[in-house]
Amino acid sequence: MTLTDTPAAPGPAVKWQNGRIVDIVASTPRIKSFFFALPEPFDFRAGQHVDVRLTAPDGYQAMRSYSIASAPGMSDRIEIAVDLLDDGEVSPFFHEVAAVGDEIEMRGPLGGYFVWGPKDGGPILLIGGGSGLVPLMSMVRARDAGGPSVPAILILSARHWKDALYRDELIALEKKQTGLSVVFALTRDEPKRPQDYGRHVDEAMVRKALSSLPDALRQVFICGSNGFVNSASDAVLAAGVPTGAIRTERYGG
Repeated sequence: MTLTDTPAAPGPAVKWQNGRIVDIVASTPRIKSFFFALPEPFDFRAGQHVDVRLTAPDGYQAMRSYSIASAPGMSDRIEIAVDLLDDGEVSPFFHEVAAVGDEIEMRGPLGGYFVWGPKDGGPILLIGGGSGLVPLMSMVRARDAGGPSVPAILILSARHWKDALYRDELIALEKKQTGLSVVFALTRDEPKRPQDYGRHVDEAMVRKALSSLPDALRQVFICGSNGFVNSASDAVLAAGVPTGAIRTERYGG
């Protein structure tokens, strides 16, 4: 996932290092997960991201920011997910050229606003569109590892069932019955489960999700494209959630 509205403002301790690709997994038809081993591992919070820099033989450089999908505490290796953009500069390299063993320049962790940890409590509502799930997945994994008693609902919007990122892992986590509910909103496909939808995220969907929470909602995290974040935020506001409880992250090419 490439971020556009989170400023890359690294502190003095954040420096470039060469992460080595140790595994590549095709997560959906257009999204691949890349796992990196870092020579200098770092601690991070769920929701943070890294900058990735590619340098061409002629010296030209391209830099993008990618959210970390891993759960905090697993910082010896980190995972990012790269959505293939047909007109992109960096994503085609990852999808078509990058291989296990390659070293990629990166720095992190970055970002401190769109973050959550089990100590922050809940209940929480997570709403992701496409690869906008990535930072939310880090939160889901952090919850499972360190705060499974926190009530949480995740609404993931995807075009088709096959496009739902981390679909099988999310279903498996939901089946653990620790207070995580997962809802898939498929915009170009029929729902596959009774609790899922075959439409875009809307007010009615959000209201139903909120009604299932055992306590008053504490926070909402929304991530996706600019248009998705706008429409999902409108739905959340229309459902009665105060502005101060909503945090958003937007991505783009």
